[in-house]
Amino acid sequence: VQLQASGGGLVQPGGSLRLSCEASGFPFSEYAIGWFRQAPGQEREWVSCISKHDDTTTYADSVKGRFTISRDNAKNTAWLQMDSLKPEDTAVYYCHVFWKTRDYWGQGTQVTVSS
Repeated sequence: VQLQASGGGLVQPGGSLRLSCEASGFPFSEYAIGWFRQAPGQEREWVSCISKHDDTTTYADSVKGRFTISRDNAKNTAWLQMDSLKPEDTAVYYCHVFWKTRDYWGQGTQVTVSS
């Protein structure tokens, strides 16, 4: 299983980024995909999740109304559109799948929100 996250970078407060997660090694279209993040010195926290057929999305309260998760099963790819970014969104962002009774994480992509 591989989950390749990309799209992070440095952005000013109020800016936007779009993260991508390219997946392989498992039946992507049959599993929900999640995004998590981990800030320095803090535990990893759940950010958002999308169901396997793109009909249900959920968000942490801290990002609701600012972040949008989506997926394209034909491309084995999920995205996290992040708007109105705040300094507290600074973290390494990971995509996630729970498959065959275990968690899989990508390598993460750094998002830094700073002026």
